[in-house]
Amino acid sequence: MTVAAQTRLDNRLSFTDQLLFLGQRATGQELVMQCVWVYEHPVDYDGLRRFHGNFGYGLYGRVIERSPLPFGRHRWVSALGSSSSLDIAETPRPRAELSDWIDERAQLPIDPETGPSWHLGVLPMTDGSTAVSMVGSHCLADGLGGLLTIFDAIVGNRPDFGYPPPRSRRPLRAAATDLKETVRGLPEVARTLVRVGKQAVRRRHEITKSTGSRTVVATDSMTENVVVPAISIYIDLDEWDARAEALNGSSHSLVAAFAAKLAERLERRRADGAVTLHIPISDRIADDTRANAASIATVVIDPTSVTTDLSAARREIKRALTALREEPDETLELLPLTPFIPKRAVKRGSDVVFNFADMPVSCSILGDVDSIVARADGTEAEYVMLRGVDRQVSRGYLEHRGGLLTVLAGRICGKVSITVVGYQAGEENSKSRLRELAAKVLAEFELVGVIE
Repeated sequence: MTVAAQTRLDNRLSFTDQLLFLGQRATGQELVMQCVWVYEHPVDYDGLRRFHGNFGYGLYGRVIERSPLPFGRHRWVSALGSSSSLDIAETPRPRAELSDWIDERAQLPIDPETGPSWHLGVLPMTDGSTAVSMVGSHCLADGLGGLLTIFDAIVGNRPDFGYPPPRSRRPLRAAATDLKETVRGLPEVARTLVRVGKQAVRRRHEITKSTGSRTVVATDSMTENVVVPAISIYIDLDEWDARAEALNGSSHSLVAAFAAKLAERLERRRADGAVTLHIPISDRIADDTRANAASIATVVIDPTSVTTDLSAARREIKRALTALREEPDETLELLPLTPFIPKRAVKRGSDVVFNFADMPVSCSILGDVDSIVARADGTEAEYVMLRGVDRQVSRGYLEHRGGLLTVLAGRICGKVSITVVGYQAGEENSKSRLRELAAKVLAEFELVGVIE
């Protein structure tokens, strides 16, 4: 790309992407996406090396470069290829330790600014099977963006967005350019401030309500970071679809109902007993360079009757999607203020935006995933799991927010793959307990699955 073309290229982060980055820097909490392939047949290591060589392009072929101004827009800069080697474990481990290894991979250092922003690891297991784990920063791509990058890497595509190299702007010129852009955007900032005032008056009850999160004393056990229990569930696709149809629902509504029923068992409900689901809806378009391109639909489900009839859940999902299209979230109107938000306000603002007092559940429904995504080494893995994981999260943070429940589901290679990440405030949390609860919920829906 020529210098003139680089000058014309708008490589600024979207306000949403910059807000996520600032939020992670303010809280120290890091969100990563993880894809795991489990092969029960011999792995083609040459194929894995090709995949590793191809992955660091497109959305994952870049890192974030901060503006020299405290209120400037951050920018994408090029980081094509891989900054780390393919990590193959030297010692095989028992299959029973697979879940622990997956957690260990998710906790390895990731940095969307200094790199590495992603890494790929391989674990041979003593039963002859092999696991492959890819972990990437959520600041570079959301779930769908990550899947598209995986697809490109498997088929051999190497997209190059033409971003300039790191530190290619001289500091004084960069500061002058960012200041000029900031001044140009001041009228929009002024209009946004007016909207802030109006929203503050209308939503003052939410701001007050959000302060109701439990108070946590900062003891050593509360400040330590914890690995939140996470499990994976695999259910035969035909059985899943048959059960959804028998309950007057769809695959999407069955995922939502499963999440709501599990939330009930984890006592993650509103005061009226209903469960609030936050369902991301992708608005990613062709050649989209945004890291996070989704809106959040808020779905409220009564968990008491979902095991016998999904009609109400299906209607509520449809209503929420219609509302999202016709009445976009008004908090998005405040995004132009992102570069001016102080760290303390970033921490405080998430309580209002996500309304943690309602004990929300994150429920990502990916739908049908192209089977090519299962071919990290060129052959189809027997199992594929998709996860969204919080790194560097303290016990005090989880207790303050009243716990955590994330459910992510995708349909791939004849199975429904569901990942559950769950923490119940005030309880002893473990994978064995989460597996037991998930099995009971599946049984309530008359479903049986493999739980790892």
